[in-house]
Amino acid sequence: MAGILAWFWNERFWLPHNVTWADLQSTEEASFPQAEDLYLAFPLAFCIFMIRLLFERFIAKPCALGLKVQANGPQKAQPNAILEKVFTAITKHPDEKRLEGLSKQLDWDVRSIQRWFRQRRNQEKPSTLTKFCESMWRFTFYLYIFTYGVRFLKKTPWLWNTRQCWNGYPYQPLTPDLHYYYIAELSFYWSLMFSQFIDIKRKDFGIMFTHHIVTVTLITFSYVTNLTRVGTLTLCLHDAADVVLEAAKMANYCKCQKLSDLLFLMFAIVFIVSRLGVYPLWILNTTLFELYEALGNFPALWVFNVLLVVLQILHCFWSYLIIKAAYKAISKGKVTKDDRSDVESSSDEEETVPRSKTLHSTVTTNGTGGANGTNGYLTGSTCSEEH
Repeated sequence: MAGILAWFWNERFWLPHNVTWADLQSTEEASFPQAEDLYLAFPLAFCIFMIRLLFERFIAKPCALGLKVQANGPQKAQPNAILEKVFTAITKHPDEKRLEGLSKQLDWDVRSIQRWFRQRRNQEKPSTLTKFCESMWRFTFYLYIFTYGVRFLKKTPWLWNTRQCWNGYPYQPLTPDLHYYYIAELSFYWSLMFSQFIDIKRKDFGIMFTHHIVTVTLITFSYVTNLTRVGTLTLCLHDAADVVLEAAKMANYCKCQKLSDLLFLMFAIVFIVSRLGVYPLWILNTTLFELYEALGNFPALWVFNVLLVVLQILHCFWSYLIIKAAYKAISKGKVTKDDRSDVESSSDEEETVPRSKTLHSTVTTNGTGGANGTNGYLTGSTCSEEH
């Protein structure tokens, strides 16, 4: 195992020429990022998840009920042992032949059986209350971490001149504020990595999972190799859109349609400007060109830039969906469902309520993330580094 780790953390791969890991060991004069610092992220991710459960139960839920958010889920299908067995053990979408067989067996008409399966599929969807609580938690965290990031970065020279990201690299001291910012973001994305399997399932689950993996990988390796200055820029940039996205979703769940529409259009503008404009011209420009000019070439740069480009590809994909939704809004005079919907794909084609006045969107991340996120960043998403 020691040989594998030594091979993986080869200095000639991860660090510039004539720099060793020993050179980046913390001393009394200066503190540098250490790989073992990242172990803090795992217990902190668990703590964040527990805080989320308490927040949703004792803060978000009372707020939702006070705002008259619908607490009940979709209408439940009437109990039927035969149909339930087919639904759980065979198929949730019976074909025409099976429908006819069930019709004869139960002496029901085919339309009634189709309605039962539709209601049974919808029954597994979360209630609006559950979705509101999840969005309120994400909104609260993204707002906090984005505010923290802005307050931290406005005091740094690399916010105003990205070439300062590489001035003195890799011997750039780790400040307590930067350390906290990185560990908090990494812990949050680790919590998302695990909680997404029990959270509301969305149609872009696979994309968001990829986004979270890329985000966690970027945060981890950029911290270990002290590429933290450009990392803080990426994280803060991705969190900006996720704040507005979660606010739009909450407004939608509260049936404040005009506010939801306005926030969604604001989110679309912020997302596209930050992820398709600022990100490539600000982040990718400094990592692809300014970093090479300042330090020359070493293999790890290719790893980081490939991951950052993967984030840009995810940004383009999500931007397409957002522009598509915005086009529908303009052409119809109202905001329609965002194609990055949090409606589950298992029964997405059979909604029992009109969609013309609903807005369903998710990152993230974030976003960067963010992102949601992005951040993720998403997220997003999000990348969510993030994203």
